Amino acid sequence: MKNRIFFILLCFSSLLNAQSIVGEWVTYHDKTKSKKSVIEIYKVGDEYFGKIITLFEDPLDSICEKCKGKNKDMPVIGMEFIENLKKDGEEFNDGTILDPKDGKKYKCYLKLLNKNKLKVRGFVGFSIIGRTQYWLRNI
Repeated sequence: MKNRIFFILLCFSSLLNAQSIVGEWVTYHDKTKSKKSVIEIYKVGDEYFGKIITLFEDPLDSICEKCKGKNKDMPVIGMEFIENLKKDGEEFNDGTILDPKDGKKYKCYLKLLNKNKLKVRGFVGFSIIGRTQYWLRNI
């Protein structure tokens, strides 16, 4: 009987501690490792999106001059630059990520490595041709 209760409590505890990509994440410069921005990831329906909420390296009034469509000449802060990610097992994929520096959109996937570390991969075509960053939860 004690084993059953322990097992039920263990299962319930793991449900309460379910890890999510929702929240604020700090991005870092690939070469200098300095803080670059803070991103907010949020869920709408069954899809995940991300927007830039703070910039550390660029001026706070930066705009996306090279972007096309709805983001053309829009402020970078507040810009929804991750769109339409769907949870697929332990990964979040089938969405896009925009690089405000060059205005290009890339396919992307995210994977939560632990509750405070997120792997973010943007790529063209196949995931082999791309770039990976690791973001840390903003705590």
